[in-house]
Amino acid sequence: MNKQKFVIAAMACLLATGSAMAQKKQTPATTNGGISTDMMLKIKKSYGGTASDKAMRNIMVNQSPAKLAMNYENATKFDSHFSNRVVSKAVTDQKSSGRCWMFTGMNVLRNKAIRQHHLPADFQFSQAYTFFYDQLEKSNLFLQAIIDTYKKPMSDQEVEWLFKNPIGDGGQFTGIANLIEKYGLVPSDVMPETYNTNNTSSISSLLALKLREFGLELRDMAAQKGMTPAKLNDRKTEMLATIYRMLALTMGEPPAEFTWTERNDKGEVVSTETYTPMSFYEKYAKTDFSKYYMVMNDPTREYYKVYEIQYDRHVYDGQNWRYINLPMDEIAPMCIASIKDSTMMYFSCDVGKFLDRDKGFMDPNNFDYGSLMGTTFGMDKKQRVSTFASGSSHAMTLCAVDLDANGKPLKWMVENSWGLNYGYQGNLIMTNDWFNEYMFRVVLEEQYIPANIRALLSQKPIMLPAWDPMFSPEE
Repeated sequence: MNKQKFVIAAMACLLATGSAMAQKKQTPATTNGGISTDMMLKIKKSYGGTASDKAMRNIMVNQSPAKLAMNYENATKFDSHFSNRVVSKAVTDQKSSGRCWMFTGMNVLRNKAIRQHHLPADFQFSQAYTFFYDQLEKSNLFLQAIIDTYKKPMSDQEVEWLFKNPIGDGGQFTGIANLIEKYGLVPSDVMPETYNTNNTSSISSLLALKLREFGLELRDMAAQKGMTPAKLNDRKTEMLATIYRMLALTMGEPPAEFTWTERNDKGEVVSTETYTPMSFYEKYAKTDFSKYYMVMNDPTREYYKVYEIQYDRHVYDGQNWRYINLPMDEIAPMCIASIKDSTMMYFSCDVGKFLDRDKGFMDPNNFDYGSLMGTTFGMDKKQRVSTFASGSSHAMTLCAVDLDANGKPLKWMVENSWGLNYGYQGNLIMTNDWFNEYMFRVVLEEQYIPANIRALLSQKPIMLPAWDPMFSPEE
């Protein structure tokens, strides 16, 4: 082929290729799942770009949707009056940590101790002390679970979950019960907060990194021929000694014995005695945790059944989190009975949903996103949970309810652990509509639970996997 014919042939080839590509571009993609040209035209046409659209766009590009969607008509619904309220003495502050579960559980015990022993309003149990042992016990839980599962491949979902979640500062009420029963309590001035208990992210990251390293070593050791449980336990003990040192350096070492002066609510000295953490717990907060029951509202699962979550415990030799799943109309009357009897409750919810942070007010009508965006947001609680749009994220102390003339709840209040300046004097107020939609868990003492509900615990629990998204630790 001469040069002229080659050039002509090449140009013809390019033209044919370009024509085919152009034809391909112009053909609407109707079956491959992509956004075709015709589809994009329809999408853009639906926007319109009218004068009102442009005006709204000019406003919204410079503002948060939450600020613009604030429902002015709902502002008048905020009311701080409550017909029934458990008197609380002082609001706590978990600072930059995920220890809401610990503050909430200990606040339940603290309120009882203050009333029974006439202690000062600012009395607190040491969260730093309990957190130290929480981190040590969680480390052991991880390491022992690695030994227990060493025959499974790294790709196994259980093993993968363990290495993804070797330790954290979140938790739930069962952790409080097991830790206190095993290690007791001390007053806050005996083991005060440190930077690393108030700001847990750095030490948590270091602990997780070291535990993953230890986990790989234990898996290799356990697979060796002739390896015995005793040798594995000895090596695990050495690993936990390293963890203990890391905790002691950043949080201080927990006291084995201490001298403490008790003062009454007038500031007068009552006694000065020497205690161990266990003797202090037995004197000021002794609790039969077997008489505390967690109930939950999870509409994605069958009601009147008992469920248990694998690995959802803080202590290896403790108890997994176990709960009774109930409809809201069964849970609310029990909460009301507890409040009327001046007994606070451990309570958890999806705290960030429709929260007016300035007032500390939670109501589904606080924000009108539908009118702002020209659409609807219509999922119910079951649909939100099943699509990961909602779940329990934060624990607080349920302390008040406002009842109408017929004894029906209008609104509720929780004592938070974000300091006195957040929300309404450190508390959050929620309407009953919000309570029904975003409340998930509450821990009640047995005297407030009907016998037929308590009897459900005789069922064999349905075991749920640790990676179920509904059961991430509260922070």
